[in-house]
Amino acid sequence: MTRTRLVELSHTIEHGLETYRGLPPPEICDFWSRESTRGRYAPGVEFQIGRITLVANTGTYVDAPFHRYADGADVSELALERLAALDGVVVRARDRRSLGAELLDGLELAGRAVLFDTGWSRHWRTEAYFTGHPFLTADAARRLVAARVALVGIDSLNIDDTADAARPVHSILLGAGIPIVEHLTGLTQLPDRGFRFHAAPVKVRGLGSFPVRAFAELSSGPTLGAAGRPA
Repeated sequence: MTRTRLVELSHTIEHGLETYRGLPPPEICDFWSRESTRGRYAPGVEFQIGRITLVANTGTYVDAPFHRYADGADVSELALERLAALDGVVVRARDRRSLGAELLDGLELAGRAVLFDTGWSRHWRTEAYFTGHPFLTADAARRLVAARVALVGIDSLNIDDTADAARPVHSILLGAGIPIVEHLTGLTQLPDRGFRFHAAPVKVRGLGSFPVRAFAELSSGPTLGAAGRPA
């Protein structure tokens, strides 16, 4: 029996978190506090029911085609086959701003989640996160579409250069039906390949983006029995 290890790839969403400049932070509070539920149930039984108000692009989130195109699939219409149990590939792209198609040379990409490890997540929740971030080029996006990838992710502020109002990478990938996951973290913990990637959002109709709990599943070898043999 093979053991698996799960690796967290999402940032924590908390009250007041700033994900992207110009977007309001989430507000998280009690709708019913534990104290307010006392007397509703049997003695000693109490519950908390929380309330959260947030814009869809908060924390680590997935973009569906509807984020860019009015006739594109929204978050509720993304197939699970595009979001979960995907064979993953990590593209190492440290100390670079513009990530071009040459980074993809020689890689098996078809049907895979392609994750760009830029190291930018080290700046999360600092001023540095919002300026000078790494991004993909339009040529890289076209190569990913031609390779028929399942999903593309990055551990940066935006998969596009935010100075380019045309947003070519979003336009190319989402136009081809390829979901995008932004604001990943923890990619240094993954091997270049040989893992499964998961990033499924809540199934909400009418939204183009929504937070995900992104994680990777790694095989860590067979479980040994008492005699030292694979169980």
